[in-house]
Amino acid sequence: MFCITLLADTWVSNQAYDATYNQLDHLPANRVGLLLGTSKYGSGGHVNSYYRNRLKAAFELYTSGKVEYILVSGDNGSIYYDEPTTMKKDLVRMGIPEDHIYLDYAGFRTLDSVVRSKVIFGQTSITIISQRFHNERALVLARMNGINAVAYNAPDVGFRFGLKTQLREKLARVKLIIDLVTLKKPKFGGPPVSIGG
Repeated sequence: MFCITLLADTWVSNQAYDATYNQLDHLPANRVGLLLGTSKYGSGGHVNSYYRNRLKAAFELYTSGKVEYILVSGDNGSIYYDEPTTMKKDLVRMGIPEDHIYLDYAGFRTLDSVVRSKVIFGQTSITIISQRFHNERALVLARMNGINAVAYNAPDVGFRFGLKTQLREKLARVKLIIDLVTLKKPKFGGPPVSIGG
């Protein structure tokens, strides 16, 4: 199992190495940025650093003109948990116009978020916004589904606080390959949504 995990991890990183960006200067512009959801609060009740850094990255992309619209995709699995709406509220507080933010409430997994950005929201070219490790996996999914994607890396979280997430990511990369082989589809479909008219 260790060898399989290592191979999957290396393969995903190699597939995405040329499409992740830490700096805005060389990042190609896209009409839409796909902001991948996460919970606002950690288990201790403090604001999740992954959340805060992703919002900051989305704000930087929008204010620099690298994207015109932001599609927030995340988990809305219950009336008590709604990642897209929470992220939108905070983005609006930061100064991004509400009508430039679109929500995908069925982004339960990275696969769902990426594939639905094309199938539901009509995007064939996007900028993915998350931490690098997450962006790499999302980029592979995008390319395998005919989406021309680049990614802007939000700052990562320190090793001490991010170890559990990093370990979970290794297993998620094995699952990614299984999903690609089995042609896994998003959990929900829906009517098409036009971004920006």
